[in-house]
Amino acid sequence: MHSQVRPRPVHFRGRSYLAFALAPEPPVTDWLADLDAAIQRSAGFFAGRPAVLDLANTALSRADIVPLIKELETRDIRIMGIEGADPADFGPGLPPVLTNGRPASGREMVHETSQAKASEAKTPDAKAKPQPQATEPQPASLLVENPVRSGQTIYFPNGDVVVLGSVGSGAEVVAGGSIHIYGSLRGRAMAGANGNAQARIFCRRIEAELLAISGYYRTVDDLEVDLRHRPVQAWLEGDVMLIAALD
Repeated sequence: MHSQVRPRPVHFRGRSYLAFALAPEPPVTDWLADLDAAIQRSAGFFAGRPAVLDLANTALSRADIVPLIKELETRDIRIMGIEGADPADFGPGLPPVLTNGRPASGREMVHETSQAKASEAKTPDAKAKPQPQATEPQPASLLVENPVRSGQTIYFPNGDVVVLGSVGSGAEVVAGGSIHIYGSLRGRAMAGANGNAQARIFCRRIEAELLAISGYYRTVDDLEVDLRHRPVQAWLEGDVMLIAALD
């Protein structure tokens, strides 16, 4: 008599990732030219980063989208999903159509993380009643005491980030609020990541690859020569980023 082999369960777990949303505007050829100019100013900015193609502002057909995605792939931009489109118009061979996308929010990310941890917790007693957990207030700032080295990313959507050391080339700091760097900034600093146009960037020595506030950015090539290697602050006035020396 053969013993019955029990099938092994397949576990599925949710994951949340921060992705860039690219929103083409007509004419697409001009939009691609603007994208090329941005990539040239900050080479490798999209490398290895998930991206979503938001088609809400266009009327592109499937025949138009396929070559557009291929054009983006030649620029090392990998599209993981499509927004603002009717799923019925798309089929195999294209990234999935995503719905209910929303800007990243610190509060939402903390809530989702708490739910994921709770779902993965093992309960030895199946009859045990769940105990209510007190919600701890989330910190309004993040203190980074060590240097941020090349390849590292500091992401804190809840508020300000303070780095006591330097931020190396190829490293990045992303904050929902302002960014304060007490060493050299050689990598990227992106403040106001959730749309906070009042956020600012402060650093003791500016050698940055990229500065961005609420989606507006400047690269080292745009920086005045007399500001380089000096303490500076950056802020927005309308849709223009201003940079001034602090000494």
